[in-house]
Amino acid sequence: AVVSTQSTGAELQKDGVIESHLKALYDTLLEKNLVRIIEPYSRVQLSHVAETIALPYEVVERKLSQIILDKKFSGILDQRSGVLIVFDASEEDQTYTYALETISHMGKVVDALFKKAQKLS
Repeated sequence: AVVSTQSTGAELQKDGVIESHLKALYDTLLEKNLVRIIEPYSRVQLSHVAETIALPYEVVERKLSQIILDKKFSGILDQRSGVLIVFDASEEDQTYTYALETISHMGKVVDALFKKAQKLS
């Protein structure tokens, strides 16, 4: 049974679709585990995180960088000192969203006024 499981695993990894799903699953699990590890801290050494999760320092640093850039976690990486500085979760500023909605509504008003002006001409 062990031999068949190993050969099946090798065959599954050769399948492109399954391989991409496995990579996505691995990334998701890694991301969630890293977030769980760093949540209680305001500052944490990357070496401690790497040790805790038993992965190379570079892998942890790259993944945390990606998490921050994707705005899934709020913080900065101080690469000089090897520290992750965690920010408190803040509410997203809605000003930009509201401005876009206002512009959209104003566009509709201008279109309606233009149609009415055309009817008068």
